[in-house]
Amino acid sequence: MQFTTTAQAVLDTGVKMLVYGESGMGKTMLTATLPRPLLISAESGLLSLTPNNIARVFGENRPDICYDIPTITVENIQDVEQAYVWATNPANNPVGEDGLPRFQSLALDSLTEIAEKCLNNAKRTVKDPRQAYGDLIEKMQTLVRAFRDIPGLNVYMAAKMSRNKDELTGITSYGPSMPGAKLGPELPYFFDEVFKISVGKDQNTQADFRYLLTRPDLSNVCKDRSGSLEQMEYPHLGAIINKIKGVQ
Repeated sequence: MQFTTTAQAVLDTGVKMLVYGESGMGKTMLTATLPRPLLISAESGLLSLTPNNIARVFGENRPDICYDIPTITVENIQDVEQAYVWATNPANNPVGEDGLPRFQSLALDSLTEIAEKCLNNAKRTVKDPRQAYGDLIEKMQTLVRAFRDIPGLNVYMAAKMSRNKDELTGITSYGPSMPGAKLGPELPYFFDEVFKISVGKDQNTQADFRYLLTRPDLSNVCKDRSGSLEQMEYPHLGAIINKIKGVQ
């Protein structure tokens, strides 16, 4: 048995976040806003994370932005499992001369892409597609829990967005997208922080701006268990982590 406090527990375990949104909204770019990130990428679209593009978006020489992100690329569930083993090995995350570890955050981009690749591989090995979906749910639940429960690291997972229209009310609801009918709706239950990345319009300048929606409404699945965030937050995960941890 180990005694701690709730405040210390957040500092020890890190903040675990899920962000979903449409393609091109900036889910991958959010990785650059994490403190000392390691990216595990199943996506082919890493052009947004070139140092030049990151500098174009955020400006140059900002201490709260990572301009050259260490990245592990994965093609299947086995690669993801190996990346997990590597990332959780203390020998691969040494403390530097500044007293801080090499990595303070881990990003998984994206859960949807990993699940789709896992499903495609499973379909090749079984006769009944229903078995492939059953295997997928079990593997992805295990994977999400494993990364979520990594101690000492902030963990950010990205997902594509699903749209579901209620034929009775006509309301379209949005949430994280995963293959099959069960996995997407289950995903938010694994996280304390679930955000939707969206675009708004400034009423004065009419300029578009991106933001993270942190609280649920009739149309959007969101969650902020910390109670520390505004309904709309600037899309900077490092700043959000500091808010949740109570760091100024």
